[in-house]
Amino acid sequence: MITHLGVIADGNRRWAKEHGLPSIEGHKKGLDAIEKIVDAARRVGIKYVTFYVFSTENWGRSQAEVSYIMKLAETKILSYAKKMVEKNGRMVILGSKEHVNPKLLEAIEEAERITAEGKDITVGFCFNYGGEQEIVDAAKAAAEKGEISKESIRQNLYHPEIPDIDMVVRTSGEERISGFMLWRASYAEFMFIKKYFPDMEAADVETIVKEYEKRNRRFGK
Repeated sequence: MITHLGVIADGNRRWAKEHGLPSIEGHKKGLDAIEKIVDAARRVGIKYVTFYVFSTENWGRSQAEVSYIMKLAETKILSYAKKMVEKNGRMVILGSKEHVNPKLLEAIEEAERITAEGKDITVGFCFNYGGEQEIVDAAKAAAEKGEISKESIRQNLYHPEIPDIDMVVRTSGEERISGFMLWRASYAEFMFIKKYFPDMEAADVETIVKEYEKRNRRFGK
C-alpha cells in the first residue's frame, strides 16, 4: 500500500488555455483537484500526500501570474487548513522562505499550527521549493551541527518526519520530475498521467493505487 504519494501538479495553464480561459483560472481549478485527491487518498488509507505546486524556478513566470498565485495561496491556505482540521488532517509547507511575502509566511505558519494535531493524513505542499536547494540547505544545517552523513542530511530535510515517497505521479503527460523531492524520491515508483491536473478526480487515486500494487519494488537489490 502507498504510504506517501507525491503529485507533480502540472497542466493548470494548459487546461485553462484549452478551455479558453486565462491561466489564473487553471490554478483556481487546480485547488478543487487537490481537495478531491486528498479526500480520496484519506479514504483508501494513504497517510501522506505531497503536491508540487510552485517551484523556485516558477518565479520566472509573468509578474501577473506569480502575483495571482501568491494572492491565491494567501487567501486560501487558512480556509483549507480549517477544512483539514475538520477531517483530522495535518498540513505542512516544504520550501524556502526567500522571496515569500511576510503576510503569506504568517498564513503558512498559522496553517501548520492549527493542523499540527491531525492524525489521519498529512498533506504537504512544495511551495517555493527546489529539490537541489533542499539538499543544499540540509547539508549546510548538518555541517553546522558537526556531522555530514546520509542520516544527518536526512534529519535536516524540510519536515524530516515525512517519509520517502512510494509513488510519484505527474499529470499533463510530461515525463520528468523537475527536481521534485530528489532525496525522498530516490527509490520511488513513477506514473505519468496524460490528463491535466485540474481534471484529476477521486477515481484517479484508485487507479494510482492499483498501478502501484502491480509494481515490484526491489530498492536496488
